[in-house]
Amino acid sequence: MNSITRTTTHRAGLLLVSLLLAPALSASAQAAKGPRSNAPAAASSASPVPAPASVSGVINLNTASLEELTRLPGVGPSRAKAIVELRTKMNGFKSTEDLMRVRGIGRKTFRKLEPMLRLQGATTLADARKSAARR
Repeated sequence: MNSITRTTTHRAGLLLVSLLLAPALSASAQAAKGPRSNAPAAASSASPVPAPASVSGVINLNTASLEELTRLPGVGPSRAKAIVELRTKMNGFKSTEDLMRVRGIGRKTFRKLEPMLRLQGATTLADARKSAARR
């Protein structure tokens, strides 16, 4: 075998090895950086996020009106309407997690709202926008 053939064969072998090892090296580099930020967290170990400082009280998902639902941070008239429609379709929410079935309310939004959500009792959530405007 001449030197040109040996060099070409050697380069082809190196290329093949690097192509085979690249995914494994990439995965180990990702693991060394720590857990991915978009990895789902275990629901049982996740503690609820505290309510925003400007919001006080709770809202009863099963009895709240459209106007009361819009008091929730990030919930406007159309999302409040979707909540009421889902509530009607389901004959009331069985758990607060049912709220995630509303389009636009994912796990991240739910975690922000969770401290303010109840299925029983009176709605006591103050409208943060109105109280801030009065000050």
